[in-house]
Amino acid sequence: METRPTVFLVDDDESVRDALRWLIESIDLEVETFASATEFLGAFDPARLGCLVLDVRMPGMSGLELQQKLVAQQCRLPIIVITGHGDVPMCVRAFEDGAFAFLEKPVNDQQLLDYIQRAIEASRKQCREMDTRSNLEPRLKRLTVREREVMELMVAGKSMKQIASKLGISVPTCSKHRARVLDKMEAANEVELVRLVLTGKAVLS
Repeated sequence: METRPTVFLVDDDESVRDALRWLIESIDLEVETFASATEFLGAFDPARLGCLVLDVRMPGMSGLELQQKLVAQQCRLPIIVITGHGDVPMCVRAFEDGAFAFLEKPVNDQQLLDYIQRAIEASRKQCREMDTRSNLEPRLKRLTVREREVMELMVAGKSMKQIASKLGISVPTCSKHRARVLDKMEAANEVELVRLVLTGKAVLS
């Protein structure tokens, strides 16, 4: 069961944190606030679903420095950068490090909420892709070279007779490979196999 997404808000200004918390909670989203980048890093679990709303200028570690640390840790959490002192180089740097959005203060409430909802959907998609990847790769490694060939032709919609002819094997032998493919891929039938493989290819490519 998917956990509720959380909006992580990092800003050194308490009044801003309180105002943004109220705004975000108004659309029934969980919010956790932090007064500094260091405080956030000390509490953050990268496996959690949600997004990060991050101020740039803060005492100690800046928002962009926090962003770089998260990138170095291969954190996939979408990051919405907000600043009252933005410029083009800062914006470029944020996007080069993978920022989901870059907004200038005063932030338009509806615009921020729209970006947060889109960022959370992106986070959900990343989680689904990671689940697909972790489930698919071990299954593919179980297949022999011949079974992988049979599977690719099955996914392409070929019949057992066509596959047998293509690979130069008998139909009964081909059917045995088919059964082993379905078993090792943990697919109940060919329709489920096709869905699994095509979804996985989109993730693994």
